[in-house]
Amino acid sequence: MPLVAGVDSSTQSTKVEIRDADSGALVAHGRGVHPATFPPRSEQDPASWWGAFQHAWAEAGSPSVAAISVAGQQHGMVALDAVGAVIRPAKLWNDTESAPDAGWLIKQLPGGRRDWAAACGSVPVAAFTITKLSWLHRREPEAWARLARVCLPHDWMTMQLSGAFTTDRGDASGTGWWSPGEGRYRYDLLAIVDPDRDWSDCLPAVLGPVEASGSWNGAVVGPGTGDNMAAALGIGLQPGDVVVSIGTSGTVYAVSDTPTADPTGAVAGFADASGRFLPLVCTLNGAKVLDAVAGLIGADHATFDELVLSEPTGAGGLTLLPYFDGERTPDRPMATGVLSGLRPDVSRGELARAAVEGVVCGLLDGLDALGAVTAVDRGRLLVVGGSARSAAVRQVLADLSGRPVERPAGDEHVARGACVQAAAVLHGRSPLDVARAWDGIDGAPPATVEPNGATATAAEVRGRYGERREREA
Repeated sequence: MPLVAGVDSSTQSTKVEIRDADSGALVAHGRGVHPATFPPRSEQDPASWWGAFQHAWAEAGSPSVAAISVAGQQHGMVALDAVGAVIRPAKLWNDTESAPDAGWLIKQLPGGRRDWAAACGSVPVAAFTITKLSWLHRREPEAWARLARVCLPHDWMTMQLSGAFTTDRGDASGTGWWSPGEGRYRYDLLAIVDPDRDWSDCLPAVLGPVEASGSWNGAVVGPGTGDNMAAALGIGLQPGDVVVSIGTSGTVYAVSDTPTADPTGAVAGFADASGRFLPLVCTLNGAKVLDAVAGLIGADHATFDELVLSEPTGAGGLTLLPYFDGERTPDRPMATGVLSGLRPDVSRGELARAAVEGVVCGLLDGLDALGAVTAVDRGRLLVVGGSARSAAVRQVLADLSGRPVERPAGDEHVARGACVQAAAVLHGRSPLDVARAWDGIDGAPPATVEPNGATATAAEVRGRYGERREREA
């Protein structure tokens, strides 16, 4: 029975799943923790990712596997010198110090946002790697002088395994210098940052969906991908479906057979890990908001859920704009959270409900933006991520969207997707075929949550949220 390993190197931790390469059955798992980060400066030493992987690998039993793939947090910048040593801590996706660079980069193309979307599928925001590269050029000239290579977190982790400097189309599409529509690097965009550098020597080779990066302890190393791309594989996402993911951040995404380019910048036109495309909207504020409010009212997760579900839709008129870490969509990196509608008799339940409704309203704004560029209304509405375990979150999402909400079976969809990719590389099969073959292996999904049917109330909540969002613009 050959085994495959899938690695999820996220912002908060590294998780490993070991699965049967043929059936997909889960055999073992492990987890190692990363150092906490606190935006606007959000940085980690890549060595901590490798240490967390080693811990997770040992916890999973240090198995002998036939193939392994790494899925990593998107956008982070890992700067390397000529011998491959890390120059400085990696800037992560939720580091917003490069917000001024995003604005500057947009202005460097004649058509601004429109030209950026056409060139690389997305409009630069502080999350994207190209803005962090510009920040490094502007703020740390000594580090810039040493820079020989730049890569993403999953690229660096893959390099520790295989020794090769590689990436994949999915994660590369979130840099701001690789075009999903053209399937190539756009060195002209990098030349905006530094026109005197030969960028062709600085970037990893882009592997196809089933190309191997090399080997590690006798195991084939897959190309790896970004975390959202891996989750799409793990879920078996089909055109027409839409995913709402609520983890450290919030994302809303779908798969498409054609590339997208949204000149407003709300939708990032990424590629996926199978040869298709992955239009995506990202918010900076997800589960951390719910955890923060739960802490304020002294509630554990179970109590928090009970408090939310004890209150009717609308939270008694409370509205939370949950920009605790600034915001990416809309692009307000320096924003803070705002709570309005406070009264002397506000209850703990109303505050808890307002927190969940605020996070969900932001994600539903993303769903609206996504629906403007691709079809997301004829398939399933799926919720994943750590907060998907919350019955309250699932119910509020159903209530405010007016759609049934399904939570896929299993919890670690990113690690599962990395396992899918590893098995596909091992067997020389399409990742989509492997994902279909593994459907149902983790058991039946929990019961679908139906909306409460109070359409007028849901519209009022979303309208109130939208008014507050615009007032704070």
